[in-house]
Amino acid sequence: MIRVLVVDDEALIRTGFQHILGAAPDIEVVAAVPGGEAVRAVRAAAPDVVLLDIRMPDVDGLTVLAELRRLARPPIVAMLTTFDTDEYVTTALRSGAAGFLLKDTDPEQLPYLVRTLAAGGTVLSSKVTRRVVDGYLDTGLREPATARLVARLTDRERAVLVLMAEGLANTDIGDRMHLSLGTVKGHVTAIFGKLQVSSRVQAALIAERAGLLRSPREEDA
Repeated sequence: MIRVLVVDDEALIRTGFQHILGAAPDIEVVAAVPGGEAVRAVRAAAPDVVLLDIRMPDVDGLTVLAELRRLARPPIVAMLTTFDTDEYVTTALRSGAAGFLLKDTDPEQLPYLVRTLAAGGTVLSSKVTRRVVDGYLDTGLREPATARLVARLTDRERAVLVLMAEGLANTDIGDRMHLSLGTVKGHVTAIFGKLQVSSRVQAALIAERAGLLRSPREEDA
C-alpha cells in the first residue's frame, strides 16, 4: 500500500485529491492538511509520497520541502502548482523535489503518477513548458553544453536516459530493455556521472533540453 499525504491550502483541493487517490486499491491517503501542519503530519504519518502545494499563504511550499528533506527518512515529494510557468518550480526541482504536477491533472492519471513516484520514477506534468526547462538549466548549462554532456553517453545509456525521463522506475526500465535491475542501476549511476547531475529530475530535464524527448504535440506540429 502506497501511503500518500496531501498538502494544500485549499480544502477543496485536499478533498478532491483525497477522494481520487483514496479510490485506488493500492493507495492510502494518510492525511490531507494545510501547509502549517505539513511537517508535523509527515512525522506522525510517515507517508511514502507527499504532494505539496508550492504556494500557500500560511507557509511557503519551498520552506516545507526543505524541512522534509532534512528528515532522517524524507518522503518522496512532488510539488503541486496551478501554473506550469510557476517560477518556484525550478527552485523546488533543484531542492530535491521528484517532480511537479498541475492541479488540473487528469484525475484518471493521478494514481498512476503516484505509483510512478513511489517506485522511484520522475513525474513532470505533460504541460511542462520550455520556460520551466530553461529556468531549471539557467545556471550556465546552455544548449551546446547540454549536447556535449549527452554526447558522452553510450547508446544504451541514452536509451535508459530517455525511459528515465519518461518517468519509468529502474524495474520498469529493466523490463522494457530486458536488463537486470543491477545493470539498470549501473547505467543510471553512469548517466548521473556523465551528465554531472545528482537526481533523475535533473537528468530528465537535460534529456528534454538536448532534444531526446518528443511530445505528441511536437510530433503533430
